[in-house]
Amino acid sequence: MHGYVPRKIQRLIAARLADFPIVAVLGPRQCGKTTLVRETVGGHPGVVYLDLERPSDLGKLRDPELFFNLNRAQGTASLFCLDEIQRVPEIFPLLRSLADEERRNGQFLLLGSASRDLLRQTSETLAGRITYLELTPFLASELPADDPGVLPRLWFRGGFPRSFLAPSEESSRAWRDSFTRTFLERDIPQLGFNVPAATLHRLWRMLAHLHGQMPNGPQLGAALGVSHTTIRSYLDLLTQIFMVRLLEPFAANLKKRLVKSPKIYLRDSGILHSLLQIDSLDDLLAHPACGTSWEGLVIENVVAALPGWQCGFYRTAAGAEVDLILERGRRRIAVECKVSTAPTVSRGFWSALEDLGIDEAWVIAPVAEPYPLREGVTVAPLRVLLDHLATDLP
Repeated sequence: MHGYVPRKIQRLIAARLADFPIVAVLGPRQCGKTTLVRETVGGHPGVVYLDLERPSDLGKLRDPELFFNLNRAQGTASLFCLDEIQRVPEIFPLLRSLADEERRNGQFLLLGSASRDLLRQTSETLAGRITYLELTPFLASELPADDPGVLPRLWFRGGFPRSFLAPSEESSRAWRDSFTRTFLERDIPQLGFNVPAATLHRLWRMLAHLHGQMPNGPQLGAALGVSHTTIRSYLDLLTQIFMVRLLEPFAANLKKRLVKSPKIYLRDSGILHSLLQIDSLDDLLAHPACGTSWEGLVIENVVAALPGWQCGFYRTAAGAEVDLILERGRRRIAVECKVSTAPTVSRGFWSALEDLGIDEAWVIAPVAEPYPLREGVTVAPLRVLLDHLATDLP
């Protein structure tokens, strides 16, 4: 694969610009936000684009009100696109005033590498004027379905465009190694966090070894020489910059002893493999983390396919367990992840389905074709489930 890969939210961006004065597209650094926006609105007249990591563009906002008003007065600016908006959070009150002044939709398109929770000013000043979209690295549903090599490559290299599209495994690994270094040494300090890069790198590697498990804050703190509350703040940071997902236990109203701690996943499988020093797909298949790596890949793709659904894992003290439960209204879907061409499930899986009254369950495995395991339970490739979610659900 070469060149631009069309993204699923491309049409959604255009639709939201028609409905809201301000649209924010948030996602991790290097996931393709800038490329996506240039493909979406770059050829349209009246688009003023500022990359706020370029000193020359950042300098244009020394007096932001003057900049916006002059461009509007000339009649050539109908949409302002501000890339890496987290660099200038103080601008949000002004954007509110400008949006209210013109009273039209499609005025500002904001791109950011920090989550909505981290950009707290937006929730305070732009309520009712802004809508948020999340752009992830490449998803399986965005890649060619007729290429059998795509999913293994996505799994091993991850979905960051420069890693996935790299001309060789060596260059893909080199990009991921460089990404983790620069992310810790440059990007996190730019967000205003004074966290030692070496400490955070050690934590990140420890979390890679805990991928798919429930981390113990006090033990992690003792290993790093910091308090468990500091560990929690570091985990919150890694979550808010889209590197880590804390999957909470599913809150079922049952008279059972449920596990209450979240499970942790590194959101990109390629970054996970880089931190674990797994250098090839063959090495991955022989590695103890193979199963949880596959589990993380499936969970990221499925959760991204169902925005607005509640998601969590289910586990009881008695051993009933499912990797992912999705719920919206009265509908519940169970997803179990198995990295096997002949997957089997445990008694705990069947117990969980009975506990939760689930009549639609999927066992996602690297199989060639879907087949029923039991009524209401289907073994299937990841792409089959994603196509089902895209076409058969409201």
